[in-house]
Amino acid sequence: MRRSHYDVVIAGAGHNGLTAAAYLARAGRRVLVLERLPHTGGLAVSARAFPGVDARLSRYSYLVSLLPAKIVADLGLDLELRRRRYASYTPVGGAGLLADNEDPARTAASFAAVTGGPGDLAAWRRFYAMTARVARRLAPTLLEPLRERADVRAEVIADEEAWRDLFERPIGQVVAERFGDDTVRGVVLTDALIGTFADPAADLAANRCLLYHVIGDGTGEWKVPVGGMGAVTGALAEAAARAGAEIRTGMEVLAIDPSGEVAFRDDRGAEHAVTGGHVLVNAPPAVLARLLGGAQEPPEGSQLKVNMVLARLPRLKDPAVTPAEAFGGTFHVNEGGEALARAHAQAAAGTIPALPPAEVYCHSLTDPSILGPSLRAAGAHTMTLFGLHMPARLFRADPGAARAKALAATLASLDAVLAEPVEDCLLRGPDGSPCLEVKTPVDLEREAGLPGGHIFHRDLSWPFAEHPDEAGRWGVETAHPRVLLCGAGARRGGGVSGIPGHNAAMAVLAG
Repeated sequence: MRRSHYDVVIAGAGHNGLTAAAYLARAGRRVLVLERLPHTGGLAVSARAFPGVDARLSRYSYLVSLLPAKIVADLGLDLELRRRRYASYTPVGGAGLLADNEDPARTAASFAAVTGGPGDLAAWRRFYAMTARVARRLAPTLLEPLRERADVRAEVIADEEAWRDLFERPIGQVVAERFGDDTVRGVVLTDALIGTFADPAADLAANRCLLYHVIGDGTGEWKVPVGGMGAVTGALAEAAARAGAEIRTGMEVLAIDPSGEVAFRDDRGAEHAVTGGHVLVNAPPAVLARLLGGAQEPPEGSQLKVNMVLARLPRLKDPAVTPAEAFGGTFHVNEGGEALARAHAQAAAGTIPALPPAEVYCHSLTDPSILGPSLRAAGAHTMTLFGLHMPARLFRADPGAARAKALAATLASLDAVLAEPVEDCLLRGPDGSPCLEVKTPVDLEREAGLPGGHIFHRDLSWPFAEHPDEAGRWGVETAHPRVLLCGAGARRGGGVSGIPGHNAAMAVLAG
């Protein structure tokens, strides 16, 4: 170790830690980043998950929506984010609901075929016009000190209907009033349930989840990182190193003292200590509590992640839509409003849903660069499935058996809306094994150190000050002035955004 004292020590080289490191190093601060894993990027990385198969999968996170263009420009990131032509496709019997970003007439025809009239299409357009207005106004505030709730309501949102329906009333009730068709209701509600175990008819946690899925850099659009998610963190690591930050991998942080001392162990087992004027922690609040010598009740994640490589795309029941169109956006699986409610009730009762709701998308349809030349030529594709209403509690007693049961039920749910079993389309590796892996919240807890397997580190918070003493602060502060959160567990955290990293850096520089 060249220096024992740094202006800032950052625990964790995930995308938020790297964002903070790049900003601080560019401002002339001496920065040390310590990462437990042998690589930077945390969970926002690309990897060859299947031996002998030349496909780089974003195994844990897969799309970018919240990363502000300002951060990309500020740090000079060499990064391409591609727009998806199709927003979503939802199979309904032998047809389906297609939302085409570039063909309003086709979207209208699809709505008419599924819903039987123009009412839900008009309601859809009104609802998303409202969320677009909120996104444009709210997104810039995510990179500013926290504003008071009343100020956000009156000055930022300035739309009583939007405030009432997105911030004060359970989104499930709002959706039930605005939309008559069950399929349309479900498409809207899925964005309120990603990684969040909640009843949208009663729990405002679903509203907060929806907000973070529609704010996205002022547009709400989810984009594909060319080269996979590892391209995002690779660009951030390069920016941090270029600015002079020292990044050390294979370094496990063992303890943090409020005075700024950080104890860690290197990959050979030797223990060290450094001090920082500030310590930024890119880890869940429950992990920070442990590092400080205390304890905190872990949160509960809720998702099933299935990564696949397909020899070819599955056939559909709908002759009007091609598989490339259907899977190019978000492909909804048994996510109607009633199906979502049944699955939540079953999971809340302690059982894996009989027909698990899920979402599917194929990165390689928008960005084929993640596949090797021979796979591209053969028509192979990646497929990512994200299952809802799969809380960690379902996997605690017998993780292996529950994982197998959840996977079987989820694949059966997917097969039910396809014209053929997805298993028939799986690519097989050189050893004959199907290219499929599954991760439960308990797997993420064990493999990635996420308490409860919570992908947002803890339940999402409102993007404004909820208490008077928070106003004017950055949402990263802890009880210890020299120790700050810079990960997804900070206020305005969650998602691949870099926002907590930016805000932690600003808090240091403002001090």
